[in-house]
Amino acid sequence: MSENVNKTLTVTIDGIECICEKGEYIFDVAKRNGIYIPTLCRHDAFDNHRACCRICIVELKQRGRTKIVTSCVYPIDGECEIFTQSDKIREERAVLYALLAHRAPDAPGLGQMGTALNVNGVDRLVTIDNEKCILCGLCVQACSSLGTGAISTVNRGVDKKVSTPFDKPSVFCVGCLSCANVCPTNAIEYVETETTRTIWNREFELQFCDECGTLMGTRESVAFAAADVELESPIVCDECRKKKLANEMMITYRFV
Repeated sequence: MSENVNKTLTVTIDGIECICEKGEYIFDVAKRNGIYIPTLCRHDAFDNHRACCRICIVELKQRGRTKIVTSCVYPIDGECEIFTQSDKIREERAVLYALLAHRAPDAPGLGQMGTALNVNGVDRLVTIDNEKCILCGLCVQACSSLGTGAISTVNRGVDKKVSTPFDKPSVFCVGCLSCANVCPTNAIEYVETETTRTIWNREFELQFCDECGTLMGTRESVAFAAADVELESPIVCDECRKKKLANEMMITYRFV
C-alpha cells in the first residue's frame, strides 16, 4: 500500500520527460524541470494554494482522454501527457486573461503578461476603472496565516472586494505589510513617512532598533511578533541581538 503511495512516475510535459512522485502538483513538476506555466495567485510562502486566477491551466491527456486542469492544485496520479501551450489552452487562457485584465486594468504586470502570452482583451467586457485587485486572496491568506485576520473578502458578485470590516480601521491590523508583500498586482497601497506607516485607513508609528536605527516594522507588529516573549529594553533588531550575544559569549569564554 505504502509503495503505491510513494510510487515514482514518469510524465511528459510539452514533450519533456519528467520524473515525479505520485501526488505532486503539475505546476511544481513543471517548474522543477524549467517549464514555465504562468500564474498570478500562487505564492511559495503558502502550501495551501487557492487556484483563483486559473491562468495556470494545462491540458492533461491520460488513459486516452483529454481534459483541462488547474496545474497548481492538480495532483499527478499516474503516467500522463501534459501540454501547457496547446491551441486549446492558449484560447481558454486568453479568455481568462481578458477577464482579469478588464477586472483590474491598472494592475502593473498584467499588461506584460498579456504580451508574453500573446493574448488580447475582449471588447465586449466592461472595464472597472482604477482597479488593481484581481481577488486572488493571497493578502487575506497572509493575514490569516499570521493570526491577525484583519482583512477579508467582503460583499458579493461585482461588489466583491478585499477590505477591513465596514472599511474602517481594524483593531487587529498591525501594519506589518504581509498583505502588500504577497499581492501580485500591487493593489494594496500604503504610505510611509520617516516615522509613520498608513495602511487600511490606519496610521502606525514605526519602530526602529535602539542600537543601529534599522527599521523593524511598526510598534504593533514588533509587539505582535514578540507576543510570547517580554520585549527587551532597549528594543534591538536580530543582527544587533546576535552581536550582543556573541560579545557576551566571548567575554564569558575569556574568564573561563
